[in-house]
Amino acid sequence: MINLPHDDHSCGWYSVLPPVQPATQLRDAQQADYAIIGVGFSGLAAARRLAELKPNARIILVDAQRVAEGASGRNSGFVIDLPHKFSLEHPDETLKQKLLSLNRIAISQLQRLIERYEIDCQWSASGKYQGAVTERGEKHLEHFEQLMKNLGEPYRWVEKEELKKVLGTEYYSRAIHTPGSYLMQPAALVQGMGQNLPQNVELLEQSPIQSIAHRDGQWLLTGNNGSITTPKLLLGTSIFTKEFGYLKNRLLPVMTFASWTRPLTDAEMQVYQGELNWGLTPADHAGTTLRMTADRRILIRNTYKHVPKYGKSVSEQTRQWVNTQHQQAFAARFPQLADVPLTHTWGGVYAISRNFTNFFGQLEDGLYASACDNGVGAAWGTVSGTLLADLAVGSDSQDLADIQYVTGMPSLNPPEPFLGMGVKFRIQLAKWQSRKEL
Repeated sequence: MINLPHDDHSCGWYSVLPPVQPATQLRDAQQADYAIIGVGFSGLAAARRLAELKPNARIILVDAQRVAEGASGRNSGFVIDLPHKFSLEHPDETLKQKLLSLNRIAISQLQRLIERYEIDCQWSASGKYQGAVTERGEKHLEHFEQLMKNLGEPYRWVEKEELKKVLGTEYYSRAIHTPGSYLMQPAALVQGMGQNLPQNVELLEQSPIQSIAHRDGQWLLTGNNGSITTPKLLLGTSIFTKEFGYLKNRLLPVMTFASWTRPLTDAEMQVYQGELNWGLTPADHAGTTLRMTADRRILIRNTYKHVPKYGKSVSEQTRQWVNTQHQQAFAARFPQLADVPLTHTWGGVYAISRNFTNFFGQLEDGLYASACDNGVGAAWGTVSGTLLADLAVGSDSQDLADIQYVTGMPSLNPPEPFLGMGVKFRIQLAKWQSRKEL
């Protein structure tokens, strides 16, 4: 028996979506040419690409939850073109350029889908602010500026007064704006892609796969009420890949938490006096992410937790404590709106590795996986899922060579209980060091 996602049901992004039709679930014994577990960015991208490459194949896409209920629908709504902060510091310039190219391929791919299917997901080429609160944060920004120069990417400094006009708060001292990131409503985007899959892709939701086994050249996926037999299986399961016995002791399950307000009223918008539709990430990586959505909601994201049992590791008491922490962060930034309630607080679990390396490739004969996005899943999931399909069918391209160049094997973790103790200590240390940026 594996540990299933067990996500909470208070995700703000998902709560505002229109009602969906009842799920089609896995029943009886099914045979497929290709099967994919996971309906996040990577699984959806893999299914679409397989359907394009193999239009006559039967492709089954299966998940324990509904589309957009999991991690892909729970992020802060950024699709970031730049490599992750840790990758930006990598000494290999070729690696960074390849990561940048792959992320931009993903953005273009998502934009084409949004336009083709008219997915209403607040898609916007707004760029991204990286903001500092204190001198510590400003030093991080100066380091980021040097990384942008080394990468040859455009950026501009935004000083306090201009920043206040955008954000509606004078809490931040300075920021750097980079133009290549996009903003979106993640649950709406993921759900829209799930509702517009190719005809030869069969979507099975609320159908947890309890085990996988390789027998006589076939993969057998066993669920509660049915099974799938297939010669080729793709895992778009990120942190849950280890539940099937792969990359064990190499992936760290971390949950980050967000809260948001109801839409601000006209009167509250007059008090706010900032702009709509912007996103800010912290200069200090342990700081606070901030969003103002196109529909007037302010989102706060900070607070990290090691979750070895995923959603089951988080109690309602913890969620209430997180909500209180977020309310304090919100009031510090927007004291003029301190009475506006945070209506939803939710967590999303993702995989990180100690060496910040993403896994992409073949695990066994007929078994392929993209796992460990290290917290930047929208672009990475899209491009890695697409290219995983290419790998599975034997298609070759420069993009496939590029993703193989930038990926590798996540490093081994210490055994428990030392792993849990170490992760908790690192999270608390980062929180203390970044306390003035929170």
